[in-house]
Amino acid sequence: MTDVLNQLFIGGAWVDAADGATMPVDDPATGEILCHVADAGPKDAKLAEEAAVQAQQDWARTAPRARSEILRRAYELILERTDELAHLMTSEMGKPLAEARGEVAYAAEFFRWFSEEAVRIDGGCGTLPDGRNRMLLSRRPVGPCLLITPWNFPLAMGTRKIGPAIAAGCTMILKPAPQTPLSSLALAGILKEAGLPDGVLNVVTTSRAGEVCEPLLRGGRIRKLSFTGSTGVGRILLAQCADTVVRTSMELGGNAPFIVFDDADLDVAVDGAMVAKMRNMGEACTAANRFFVHRSVADEFGRRLAERMRALVVGPGTRDGVDVGPLIDRTGRGKVEELVADAVERGARVLVGGRTPEGPGCFYPPTVLTDVSPESRLMDTEIFGPVAAILTFDDEDEVLRRANDTPWGLVGYVFTQGLDRGLRVSEGLEVGMVGLNTGLVSNPAAPFGGVKQSGLGREGGQVGIDEFLEYQYVAVPVR
Repeated sequence: MTDVLNQLFIGGAWVDAADGATMPVDDPATGEILCHVADAGPKDAKLAEEAAVQAQQDWARTAPRARSEILRRAYELILERTDELAHLMTSEMGKPLAEARGEVAYAAEFFRWFSEEAVRIDGGCGTLPDGRNRMLLSRRPVGPCLLITPWNFPLAMGTRKIGPAIAAGCTMILKPAPQTPLSSLALAGILKEAGLPDGVLNVVTTSRAGEVCEPLLRGGRIRKLSFTGSTGVGRILLAQCADTVVRTSMELGGNAPFIVFDDADLDVAVDGAMVAKMRNMGEACTAANRFFVHRSVADEFGRRLAERMRALVVGPGTRDGVDVGPLIDRTGRGKVEELVADAVERGARVLVGGRTPEGPGCFYPPTVLTDVSPESRLMDTEIFGPVAAILTFDDEDEVLRRANDTPWGLVGYVFTQGLDRGLRVSEGLEVGMVGLNTGLVSNPAAPFGGVKQSGLGREGGQVGIDEFLEYQYVAVPVR
């Protein structure tokens, strides 16, 4: 892969790391090295910070329509290069090409959405209740931002953060996951081609996240952190933000309950389960983690789900007809293996899958477990793999209590044909999002985020741009 962008992008220029360091990018389908990219250190982070700070004032003054048109051009360029970007994504993180093409479309839509939001940043004017002052309200960019994205949706998580930052008038430093830097570098090239001024977006790829990010967060010049990743890392970053009171958005881990009531349409429920569990090989914070199925339909649901999972084709994402690609790396696969082994030791039955295939790559088969013990580790651990763990329940109050018995609260799924029950249970779930008779909740036009230890703030929707804006109030005496 000699034609990929593999340098840092700082101040509008492609540069090597200051110390010349590089890091490998692996193909999880083969374990082979695809290429090497620049491995940024603290000096590179400082240069990126300086570029973002220097560009902030002029960028904040840029007309909203100009910012909107840059995003719109970038949206069109992404769609024009769908196949190129999809192959790049599949190479570095493994998802099948069909899913990768879907992510390209999803990623592009964030730029289209926020191109429209850029020209709708509002304010206000009115007389205060005492009649002595007028109140002028304006909304201004929060300032230079640090954006940290994960490996599982490398293009879409970039556009979901970059889109509102550009629309609001903020400059940025983007630090992508070390496993998937290529999609982010390609995105930087597209934005440069779309006319984004130098210094507005800076991309630092690194295997030394602590050395790069902590000085930025503690230095006082970065005013906003947007992070998507694990709850554990999120806690560390929040602590680093505390000294300089950096504004934060956190999209953290999940432990999504998937609830199937006795009156559910099982065809709809199984279709929903396949989406909620198997999207991106189960490597999604929105993935269904705990399947609570009413005792009266549990056997039938498990049989149908196992049948569908058994029919999926596992293999390299670039191969025609493949449904399930490799997991991101051997560490990720090892975690899934350990969770399944623990569940089986505690009495779970394997309906399909459950055994690691021989050969190269980080593959794990679609797996359905039944009779899962509530004490199993996968009940309170984000699986991040293609494993559906089924437990049974008898009544609504019980399942709500068990579904909410977790520190996480990102998303939940409810399947029932009763409207009253569907709304009642949805409102009773302690989550930021609910899929009611659907396994897909993500949409650029809807606010994405969780409660409890699943995060702070929202991305996407009409409120997504708010995370990058501050209010200013001006009092004007009435004469």
